[in-house]
Amino acid sequence: MDLDVQELVLTIVRPLTLDPDSVKIDVVDGEEFTEFHLHVAEQDMGRVIGKQGRIIQAIRTLVYSVPVADKRIRLLVYK
Repeated sequence: MDLDVQELVLTIVRPLTLDPDSVKIDVVDGEEFTEFHLHVAEQDMGRVIGKQGRIIQAIRTLVYSVPVADKRIRLLVYK
């Protein structure tokens, strides 16, 4: 299931960036959450987050709607 979420995020985010090769995701399993740490180039942070966080919020809405059995999903963005 983690792979489905990871591919979904990469499919959405890569076309938004100027440097799609720098986009990567680290998956961190915690007690309550499965965290997806999205890493993008510094120049692409604004493109991924969007004005007032609208783009990242839309991405999170899609990602959080994916059914996962045991844990909740959290998507975090890093440069």
